[in-house]
Amino acid sequence: MLRGRGIWLGGTVLLTLGSYAVTIALAPSALGGLLFLGTSVHVATTAWFWSVPDVRAHMLARRGRYVLAPLALVAGTAALAAAMPPTAFGWLLPAFLAWQFFHFQKQNLGLAALSATAYGAGRLGSGERRAVTAAGVAGIAALLSRPELLQLTLDLRLRFLFPVAAVAYAVAVAAGCVLLLRRSARPGAAFAALYLLSLLYFLPVFVFTSPYAAVAGLTAAHGYQYLLIMALVAGGERPGLPRLVSLALLLNIGLLLGTALNLASHLHGSAPAGRALYGAYLGAVMAHFVVDAGLWRLRDEFPRRFLTRRLPYLLGGTGGPGPSAPAAAADRVGPRG
Repeated sequence: MLRGRGIWLGGTVLLTLGSYAVTIALAPSALGGLLFLGTSVHVATTAWFWSVPDVRAHMLARRGRYVLAPLALVAGTAALAAAMPPTAFGWLLPAFLAWQFFHFQKQNLGLAALSATAYGAGRLGSGERRAVTAAGVAGIAALLSRPELLQLTLDLRLRFLFPVAAVAYAVAVAAGCVLLLRRSARPGAAFAALYLLSLLYFLPVFVFTSPYAAVAGLTAAHGYQYLLIMALVAGGERPGLPRLVSLALLLNIGLLLGTALNLASHLHGSAPAGRALYGAYLGAVMAHFVVDAGLWRLRDEFPRRFLTRRLPYLLGGTGGPGPSAPAAAADRVGPRG
């Protein structure tokens, strides 16, 4: 139990900080493989859930979220990308990217909540949650005010927002730190580390002017956080299937589908058929947001039961005097849409 919990905590912290350091130090020449795994492969691994019989049955019983919405997103964005000129379609990308980065921060919030449960720190308070969310919203506003950080050539006329976003971000981080220090019980180092990482996640946006240093680290960190917890889930207890087979299945799904997504992601300036594939890629990413928002929601009985069985060292109430997984049912441990 302690070993599995330590792997998750240490891996999450090291992968997050390492992603920042590597993208800043190596950008842009050596980032291809790093970003391939942290973007396309991490999105593709969501399809692994379809290989698990009880999860598949759960999703088929709720076709609206898990089947119809993903198909509509893929088909709809494919049709739009093919029908619209690339320059016109580009104006839709800021909304997509804002949703994407909000999804990133919701994952950070979920990881902080999970560390609180796993290490007996109690549930996140509403103020702590609002501070993390506000820090994320401020970071997104800063990105939209400087679209060149997102490698967009659009002029959104939002540059006036950057200093406002910087002040809002500083206030949110300061408030989160104050709330952390004012906790009734002394927060453990494990919870404090992940909570502070969640608050400071968007800091590079305010420090760097290079798209790679400011944004690539955020993207890679999010993807590697997700790949780690997916590997732990795939390697958890699964009757009738050896652990290594389940992990191999996750790896192959991620690499094969991830390669297809990666190829499609570069077709935004091609002929209509190629642009349709690019739109389908964006739709698949948004489908990933929607599917994960349901499958990691611990307030729902099935995700809570499934994830507690797979990750008992994080959700089984073994972390000390804090709440068990059922007591923390309002939290989501992974990414949210």
